Amino acid sequence: MKRREFIQNTAALSAVTIVSPATAFGTRANSAIRVGIIGCGSRGTAVVASMLNNTNINVMAMADLFADRLGSSKKILDELNVKKGFGAVAKQNTYLGSKAYQQLIGNKDVDAVHISTPAYAHAAFLEAAVLAGKHVYCEKPVAPDVAGCRKVEHAGNLAGEKQSIVIGFQIRHATPYVEMVKRIQRGDIGEILNVHLCYLASESHFDSVAGMSYDEGRIRNHFNWHALSGGVMLDQAIHMIDVCNWALGNHPLSAIASGGIDESHKYGDTWKHFQVIYDYPGVKVSVLTTQFGKTFGDVCAKFIGTRGTAEAHYSGGVFISGENQWDSGVPKSDTQKITEEQRRAGAFQSSLEDADPRKEIAFIKSIETGNYLNETKSGAESTLTAILGREAAISGERIGWDELRNSGARLDPMLNLEQFDM
Repeated sequence: MKRREFIQNTAALSAVTIVSPATAFGTRANSAIRVGIIGCGSRGTAVVASMLNNTNINVMAMADLFADRLGSSKKILDELNVKKGFGAVAKQNTYLGSKAYQQLIGNKDVDAVHISTPAYAHAAFLEAAVLAGKHVYCEKPVAPDVAGCRKVEHAGNLAGEKQSIVIGFQIRHATPYVEMVKRIQRGDIGEILNVHLCYLASESHFDSVAGMSYDEGRIRNHFNWHALSGGVMLDQAIHMIDVCNWALGNHPLSAIASGGIDESHKYGDTWKHFQVIYDYPGVKVSVLTTQFGKTFGDVCAKFIGTRGTAEAHYSGGVFISGENQWDSGVPKSDTQKITEEQRRAGAFQSSLEDADPRKEIAFIKSIETGNYLNETKSGAESTLTAILGREAAISGERIGWDELRNSGARLDPMLNLEQFDM
């Protein structure tokens, strides 16, 4: 398929996919999926705001541990809710403190929940929501440890095909990546010999609030703490690992790795760089991830085959070189701009431009149609893959997939959450 044909087909697909639910269900108010948000930080607020803009939802309830985050998020979501003809979130439906998630999940006016808390709470909150009969959109990773991954797998088995449970690996919905993976899987680059993944990020931000306790500081800066977030392998590298598992249709058999903490790291206990070699069936996969310095680097998945190479970058294009050349049309440099003709046809400036909206549309559409999605297996598998690399580095030994999965290893966040209850 030529680039222009690909872009035109993409635009046509988007036009078909994004259908107003009100068309099928009658009035917007009656058809809206009623959503509650658990975890009102920047990511959760951004996803639910995007969902409000791209789907027919009504935000009914909100829950967070901290009043400032609940308040700032409510201001943003209330404005969007009102703009769509719904009211602001009622005061009695805003929940604060350590039991806030339970109160929201118990709200009978909520159809679906979005979970965007630190990773240590993902598995428990997801399980509780599933048991309450709610549909769930949970951010990645599914958990920072093996025990949490197994809990999510179990919750997914309980839900079966009766509820939608999606995990926040939104790249699987980015149009350029979808097309690239389709071409890899049909053999356009031949037999895959090697895969290289990288996620080179700048240092993490430190969020400080006057008078905050030690536990509050850890929660607000959870990416710096191993037991709360899982570390950079589960924060960063996991995105490219998920693309790899998706393209190969498999998980690794074992891993060896190394890593450590850089000299500038002054807060927390997470390692800030990892180099991992995974053994997949018949394929070696290397991963490099870093989180230090002031400059954000490349994020890339590169598949090397007998007939060509497929590459996908956050900023650097998505394309195939070799016998079956193909280009998504995404610019390969910051200075390269798409033409007006490409823009009108639906081309993207960024490889992730439509990832979040398409993911959100797929989730809400699955609820509206009853064709429910259950991503717990793939979500847990990609999370376990990232954990396998992390634990191989920390142990200094080769670790097998079955050895890790059967260990049931659990990380204790050692938090006293009741201190946040007023």
